[in-house]
Amino acid sequence: MDGWIYNPGFSGILASISASGPDVRCVVRCKLLAVFQKGDNAVKFPISVTLNGRRYQREVEPRQLLVHLIRDMGGVTGTKIGCDTSQCGACTVLLDGVAIKSCTALSVQADGASITTIEGLASDDKLHPLQEAFWNKHGLQCGYCTPGMILAAHELLRTNPQPSDEQIRHGLEGNMCRCTGYQNIVRAVREAAATMRRKG
Repeated sequence: MDGWIYNPGFSGILASISASGPDVRCVVRCKLLAVFQKGDNAVKFPISVTLNGRRYQREVEPRQLLVHLIRDMGGVTGTKIGCDTSQCGACTVLLDGVAIKSCTALSVQADGASITTIEGLASDDKLHPLQEAFWNKHGLQCGYCTPGMILAAHELLRTNPQPSDEQIRHGLEGNMCRCTGYQNIVRAVREAAATMRRKG
C-alpha cells in the first residue's frame, strides 16, 4: 500500500483491501486518505482490551500510543511515561504475557489483547514475589522506574527461571534506573526467582 498504512491495527482493513482488485484498492485508499485529511478527530477505531482482568471498549485514534490508553483507562497510572523513545523502559507492560514498551506501541495494536500493568501483578491483595523482593531488597528509591523494571524482570523469569546475575543484568538492560546503581535490583530479582521456583 505504498507505505501509507503502517499499522497492524489496520489488519482488518488491509485484509479486505488485499483480497480485492487494484481498482478497489485505489477507491479504498482514496476514501481513507480523505478521512485522514478531515482533521485530528475524524478517524477513530473501536477496540476491546482486557486491562488487569477487566474488559474495556474504547474508540481510539490510530496514532494513540498504548501508554496513553492504559493511563487514561480506569485510573491505572503505574505505567510511567519516561522517554517516549523506548530507551528507559518505564512504560513496560505485559501484552498477552509478553513484556513490551507501551510508549512505542499503538493502542489499535492491542485490540483483543490482555494487558497487565504493575497494578495487575498482585493477586488477592497479595504482592507478587517480584514486588515483595523489590521491597525486601530495597530495589527501588524514587520508584519511577520500578513498575517497568519489575515487569521486565517478570519477562526474564518467564523465559529463564534461574538466571545468573549476568543474565539478570542483560535481561534488564532495556530499563534505566537513575537512583539505585542496580545492585539491589539484581538482588531483588535473584530473590524473587528463588521464591518463584520454591512455589513452583
